[in-house]
Amino acid sequence: MASSHSSSPVPQSNSSDAFFKKEMDATKCFRPVQSLPDVCPKEPTGNVGDPSNLCDSPSLVVDQHRWTIYHSKVNLPAALNDPRLAKRESDFFTKTWGVDFVDTEVTPSFYLPQITKEHFTLYQQEITPREKVHERCKNICTPKDTFDRTLLHTHDKSRTDLEQVPKIFMKPDFALEDSLTFNAVLPWSHFSTAGGKGNRDAASSKLLQEKLSHYLDIVEVNIAHQISLRSEAFFHAMTSQHEMQDYLRKTSQAVKLLREKISKIDKVMCEGSLRVLRLSLTRNNCIKAYNKLKLMATVHQTQPTVQLLLSTSEFVGALDLIATTQEVLQQELQGIHSFRHLGSQLCELEKLIDKMMIAEFSTYARNDLNRPLEDDCQILEEERLVSLVFGLLKQRKLNFYEIYGDEMIITAKNIIKQCVVNTVSQIEEIDTEVVVKLADQMRMMNFPQWFDLLKSIFSKFTIFLKRIKATLNTIHSVVFLVLDKNQKTRDLEDTLQKNSAKDSTVDTEVAYLTHEGMFISDAFSEGDLPPVAADTTSQRNTSPNSEPCSSDSVSEPECTTDSSSSKEQTSSSVTPGGVEMMISDDMKLTDLELVRLANNIQELLYNASDVCHDRSVKFLMARAKDGFLEKLNSNEFVALSRLMEGFILDTEQICGRKSMSLRGALQSQANRFVNRFHEERKTKLSLLLDNERWKQAEVPAEFQDLVDSVSDGRISLPEKKPAATEERKPTEFLIVEGQKYATVGTVLLLIRIILEYCQCVDNIPSITTDMLTRLSDLLKYFNSRSCQLVLGAGALQVVGLKTITTKNLALSSRCLQLIVHYIPIIRAHFEARLQPKQFSMLRHFDHIMKDYHDHIAEISAKLVAIMDSLFDKLLSKYEVKAPVPSACFRNICKQMAKMHEAIYDLLPEEQTQMLFLRINASYKLHLKRQLAHLNVVNDGGPLNGLVTSDVAFYTGNLQALKGLKNLDLNMAEIWEQKR
Repeated sequence: MASSHSSSPVPQSNSSDAFFKKEMDATKCFRPVQSLPDVCPKEPTGNVGDPSNLCDSPSLVVDQHRWTIYHSKVNLPAALNDPRLAKRESDFFTKTWGVDFVDTEVTPSFYLPQITKEHFTLYQQEITPREKVHERCKNICTPKDTFDRTLLHTHDKSRTDLEQVPKIFMKPDFALEDSLTFNAVLPWSHFSTAGGKGNRDAASSKLLQEKLSHYLDIVEVNIAHQISLRSEAFFHAMTSQHEMQDYLRKTSQAVKLLREKISKIDKVMCEGSLRVLRLSLTRNNCIKAYNKLKLMATVHQTQPTVQLLLSTSEFVGALDLIATTQEVLQQELQGIHSFRHLGSQLCELEKLIDKMMIAEFSTYARNDLNRPLEDDCQILEEERLVSLVFGLLKQRKLNFYEIYGDEMIITAKNIIKQCVVNTVSQIEEIDTEVVVKLADQMRMMNFPQWFDLLKSIFSKFTIFLKRIKATLNTIHSVVFLVLDKNQKTRDLEDTLQKNSAKDSTVDTEVAYLTHEGMFISDAFSEGDLPPVAADTTSQRNTSPNSEPCSSDSVSEPECTTDSSSSKEQTSSSVTPGGVEMMISDDMKLTDLELVRLANNIQELLYNASDVCHDRSVKFLMARAKDGFLEKLNSNEFVALSRLMEGFILDTEQICGRKSMSLRGALQSQANRFVNRFHEERKTKLSLLLDNERWKQAEVPAEFQDLVDSVSDGRISLPEKKPAATEERKPTEFLIVEGQKYATVGTVLLLIRIILEYCQCVDNIPSITTDMLTRLSDLLKYFNSRSCQLVLGAGALQVVGLKTITTKNLALSSRCLQLIVHYIPIIRAHFEARLQPKQFSMLRHFDHIMKDYHDHIAEISAKLVAIMDSLFDKLLSKYEVKAPVPSACFRNICKQMAKMHEAIYDLLPEEQTQMLFLRINASYKLHLKRQLAHLNVVNDGGPLNGLVTSDVAFYTGNLQALKGLKNLDLNMAEIWEQKR
């Protein structure tokens, strides 16, 4: 009896006193299972999904998770086990209403009748017959839907119960020996008895014990349930075992009967098969005799055929024919008297072919390399080249690439010679009859002519290298085709060995069947042999599948012998140029030899690049003998450097390896250029410093534009502007990022020189390190030389200055500050062009920065020292007496005003204030010493009043100077502090 889709399944009962229960609505009987309180910390508790997600129709997946009232027997003990309370009967209520719930006796209701067992007697009498009828119907047709739903509900209940067990118990590495696992399962907080919580902790411990017992019950019930589910499968397996034994018994009888039939067939069919084999053996013997005679006729035509092949330069074909004939003579035709001299004749012919191939390859190399160097990198007669290479490899002439290398060196020399001759012939100023040597004619060219000649040479060499690369790539591909063929041959041999091992059993049985003293296996046709063996014997014997015929009907391919078929099988391969070649199997070269040859060919390409670079270096050095390259200006050398760098990069891209000879020559010339470049500018700077009078110079507009371009991030010399811009008048100060700098003419030119160094580094990156060193030397030289001329008073003798004034000192300090401003910019410029391993060289700029700051500090100290000596001289004669202000203080204020007037327009206001603070400190020190000497104290007396008036006059005059109004002089420090 199946239930409807909207009703819950009816539980089945096997007991005699079970009652038939009415169906209830699924929404009413479903209730989520309440989990026990979790006493284990950090462990999840199980729950049940929303019943609204269940489908109305019966489903094996959905219905197994539906809950009925009959599942409550599992959760009822759990609901009544709360170890936190002392009384068991109160656990159910305290679980819902809290631990503070107090039991009270509930009085019976007056409105509810007392229900006893007698009230159900009538119901039992009515329902018992119905249940018996239901049981009989159920035995006849089992309600599968109801059973499946009950099973699914049971499984859902089991899974829901298992979800109550904490996940830690399900881990495969669960072990109570682990302290973390033990503390998680049995937390020590439940065993504490300290304080006033003894009863509560004891109850919690009991709850934990009950909790673990409940988990054990859940696991045991699920294990028992799973065992009960598998019982039917076990009995089914036992039943299937008996059926299987019956099947085996019937099969054994059928096999026995089949064997008897096969035995009878074997007796009937055997004699006829042996007769067929004997006839086949006779036929094959006749074919072999015919093939032997035909093979002798073919070998007899070997020498004329070889001569014909050599006339068409088919060296590979001729060598293959000679090798095949030699092998046939040694194996198939051994001992035949008419061919006794043919082997020695073929050996002499093979030696002749070797010499012809070497001469032919030398001629090919010469013709290939001496072609006109146009913009064409096609391979010359690729088929001819491939044929020659295959022939040389076949004869193990592995040094043929040396012939190509020698021709390559000769051609490189001729290229330069031809380029010089062509260029000289176009220059009318050079008389070739007077100047005979090419080197002397080349030295008579000016830079543009020689530069065009060098560009032409580099262009020819580039085409030359591309042509060599194309030819060597073809040779390289031929070598790798042979290497690939060797690999495939080895793989085929391995496959044959494996298959022969598999078929050894069959071959052994057939070998024992003999007829007239011969092996019957020789009579087998090609179709009866294993697949791999049939491939090798297809050329050894005639096709046994063909119909029996006379000897005249045997086709031409049947003459192929065992040796020729096994040793000279060919495969078709295509070179990169599209030339198809047949590669024979008799290449007696090992993989090591072929790989070494391929490496030598690749090395030959590298040598070609080195040869071109070496010849270019010799050409360069021939022109540099008279110091021509050292006399080039910056633009010319930059153009030369870029041309050489371009050629070096082109050769590296073509050949795949760096050649250092030309790069080294370029670096050598670059070093000479750097030395000359640096010496010229250092000499220029020295002359400027020796003639510098250390007076403020006007700033032309071009220098202001130069500084502005640097501020915009362009560290290079600006291009020359039209003449209209030259009408701008010079300015008094140089404006750098909003600050005014009073400079001398030498510093303006020094900034331009520094930018020339930076621009040279951009144009020639290979000289970055050398330029960095030279620029550091230039900056150090300016610092030391300016110190000698100003602080050391060297300008008095060099220029003829009468004295080094404070204005000279302040102007020198400001010039140094301008250079200090640009040092970090220069450092960043060089850092962006250095390799990471070269960053240590940047410490030179740090040292220069420190030296410049020290120099500036020395100038400031010198200015303070000038006023210090003045204070010492004037204040040592100071006497406290009327009139006020005294002549000493008037003189001091006058000198301070002169100092301020000299430096205020040169130094920034902040530096001026700092300088006068230091001067004021020196003044206070000398005044304090003099007052102590005169025994004048701050007691409010007449002498104290006179001193105070003088100091007030000094303070007023000093603060009246421009920019010093807010200067904190702190004149109270001149008095001795009372202790």
